[in-house]
This record gives sequence, C-alpha cells and structure tokens, in this order.
Amino acid sequence: MQFQTENIPIQEIKLDFTTDVRLFIKREDLIHSFVSGNKFRKLKYNLAEANKENQDTLLTFGGAFSNHIAAVAAAGKLYGFKTIGIIRGEELVAKIDSNSTLKFAQENGMQFKFVTRQEYREKTTSEFLAQLTREFGRFYTIPEGGTNDLAVKGCAEIITENERDFDTICCAVGTGGTIAGISHGAFSHQQILGFPALKGDFLQQEISQFTTKDNWKLINNYHFGGYGKVTDELIQFINNFKQQTQIPLDPIYTGKMLFGIIDLIKKGHFEKQNRILAIHSGGLQGIEGMNQKLRRKGQITIV
Repeated sequence: MQFQTENIPIQEIKLDFTTDVRLFIKREDLIHSFVSGNKFRKLKYNLAEANKENQDTLLTFGGAFSNHIAAVAAAGKLYGFKTIGIIRGEELVAKIDSNSTLKFAQENGMQFKFVTRQEYREKTTSEFLAQLTREFGRFYTIPEGGTNDLAVKGCAEIITENERDFDTICCAVGTGGTIAGISHGAFSHQQILGFPALKGDFLQQEISQFTTKDNWKLINNYHFGGYGKVTDELIQFINNFKQQTQIPLDPIYTGKMLFGIIDLIKKGHFEKQNRILAIHSGGLQGIEGMNQKLRRKGQITIV
C-alpha cells in the first residue's frame, strides 16, 4: 500500500446540540494501514536520516501496546531496515503470541530485547546505549514515541494550506512531538489545544524543548486516569462516535481527545463561529490489545 499524504480527507462531524461552532476531523489515520497518522509524520525524516547515515538497523523503545513499536516494525519492513525494539517489562518475553502489538511487530521482522522497568528508565543514558551497541552493533536510534527534532519537522507538515480556515487545531498528546510540530506549522491566527493521554504536568516542559511558540495549550482533564486507562463511559463514547460517523477512534489517544473536544463544546468553551479541526493521529492498532484487557475484566469492548 502506498502512503496517502496528499488531499487527506477532512470530514465534518455533525453536532446535534449546537450550531455555534463547527467540528471537523482530519483523517491522518488514512495515510497508511500500519504506519499511520503522526507515526508516519514522525518517522518520515528519521528514516531519511538513517539512509543518509548508511544505517541498516533502527533501534527504538516502547511498552507492550506501543503504536510506535508497531509502526517502526512496519516501516522497517517496508523500507528494508532491520528493527530492534527495547521493550519495557521483562515478563512480556513469554507473552508475545498473546500480545497483538508485539506479535505484529515480530511478524514484521522486529527483534526484541526485554528489560526491567528499572533498566528501561536508564534507556537514554550513554552507558545503556553503549551496552546496546556492544550487543547489536551499529544502529540508528529513534526515541520512545518517536519524538525528536526530525519528528517535529515531520509533524509540522500536518498543517497545510487546506487547514488555513480553521480557528482551533486539536491533537492528542503522548510524548509531545505532534503538538510541537503542529505549533510550528500552524497559521498565526490559530490556537493549538493538546489533550494529554498521561497524567502529570511534566509535558509542558517536554513540549517547550521542541517549540518556542506560545500558540498552544494543554487540556489536562480528559486522561481518564492516565496512560492506557479507560472507563465504560469512554468506550461507549468511542462506539457511539463510530456508529454515528463511521470513524474509528482508539482508546489511548484520539478517543480521549474527541471526548474532550465535544465536552468542551457543550460547556461553551469555544467562541461562536469557531471552526475546530481535530487531528486523527491513527493508533487504531491498539484497539485489539485494549479489547483483550477489557474482556478479561468483563467490561464493554470497542466495536
């Protein structure tokens, strides 16, 4: 499948409770089946740099259900790179076949190294990276979540001339690279709202490392308990949204973002005539893994 990066569809979401604002969604999830949304944007220039450095191996980091791990594995296979995933949680070594993300990555050729959570916290240290070099040889390092300067450069391209007429741009926030890139690419009249999937105030500082602009703001009220945490209310919202719009949302990022946007609209947060654009950053591969967890707990699942 080719990457679809030109004329990405922008769909209006019909709001039956107001005519004061209009909500649209940019379907970045349609860029590619597996390397979709912000993962394509973040990897685009990193893969070009790896080629420039004559590297044939990509090494990166992630957890058990990481969209980034899945995307790097798929991109590596597509572009002829060997891939290595440093995975948080040594207990997962025996669970590859029952974990949809890790199984997909392995099927796409990724080699794993499972480390303890303590070791994982040391992943950016020179000592840890030197140890990995001794073990695996030369490789091109892509950070956890994919965020670095090259990723931000790629994410800046999410906003094109087609998005000029929008007043507010909304995106989900993980490591902060996507919102930093959108901040760079946005037009001067636009405000950027980020909806973190994680609890905590540390993201403000992380994002500020990649953009000096002040056109963005974090909305911290819609993480549903933290990264990877969901509620029946959120799952029901995702299911209803898909039924009404035919647009699937993932429970880690885009589901929380859209829930937050619509809740803010209902609460009168936006000025009248505001045109809001939500960026669908993909991540749909995570649905299967989340549903496995929900079934084990006897909760409703994502349809």
